[in-house]
Amino acid sequence: MPQYVVIIERGDNSFGAYVPDLPGCVAVAETRAEVLDLIAEAIEFHLEGLSETQNAIPPPRSTCEYVTVGLLQPA
Repeated sequence: MPQYVVIIERGDNSFGAYVPDLPGCVAVAETRAEVLDLIAEAIEFHLEGLSETQNAIPPPRSTCEYVTVGLLQPA
């Protein structure tokens, strides 16, 4: 089962999520947990739509790494 990288962004009043390897696959919710549930559903829906229209399902290509920068402190 493929695993896609999901980017989660925290806004002032909500969380947004998107999948770099699936353009247009996005979700927005009030909590981080809710946005994770919604983006999982969005990925399934997106892949089903591609499959039904006989479009190629893009393989996961993105990866994620964290980089520690010593000079900056978190806000």
